Amino acid sequence: MINTLIFDFGNVFIDLDLENGLKTTLETLGINALSQDIIEINERYEVGAISTDDFIRFYAKKFPHLTQETLVNLWNSILIDIPQHRLDFLLRLKAENKFKLILLSNTNALHIDWVKEHIAFYETFKNAFDVFYLSHEINLRKPNADIFEFVLNTNNLKAESCLFIDDNADNINTANQLGLKTWHITPYKEDVVNLFTKQKHLF
Repeated sequence: MINTLIFDFGNVFIDLDLENGLKTTLETLGINALSQDIIEINERYEVGAISTDDFIRFYAKKFPHLTQETLVNLWNSILIDIPQHRLDFLLRLKAENKFKLILLSNTNALHIDWVKEHIAFYETFKNAFDVFYLSHEINLRKPNADIFEFVLNTNNLKAESCLFIDDNADNINTANQLGLKTWHITPYKEDVVNLFTKQKHLF
């Protein structure tokens, strides 16, 4: 019996434009693909291993033709919005009090700062969860098994009693290997608010 819902953030609650965001970023940076040092610095930033200042300095040194403001705007260009109906869904879940609600997101300080500035109900959204885990705050990231083990152990959860919802196949695969129930949600074709109809066989 499922008693815990573990939600990803991006493309589950907040809409992202990953394809156009990456395309615009590559064009503006003047590169065809992300180099290994860029991939590594992004991942380090995502687990809080480097500060925002160091992160921006890395890009400013590598792409001196761009201002720091432009670089930050590029970094945040994938972020769109949290539709009101998803907040309403979450608040209904909280009011029903049938499940422990956990957010588990790979993210970073710049993205969360953007969300705080642009999503008026962010604090209401955050407070609807029993636990709110952001990768840069807990120094762990998906799809590594240790982040799931951390969530399970810290909250005294049994994997088979948890449903994990995420749009990333690698994250889903790790969760499956650890025994969690999963829903690999398809952005823009499926909506988390339809959880109990799309995944009714689990409840």
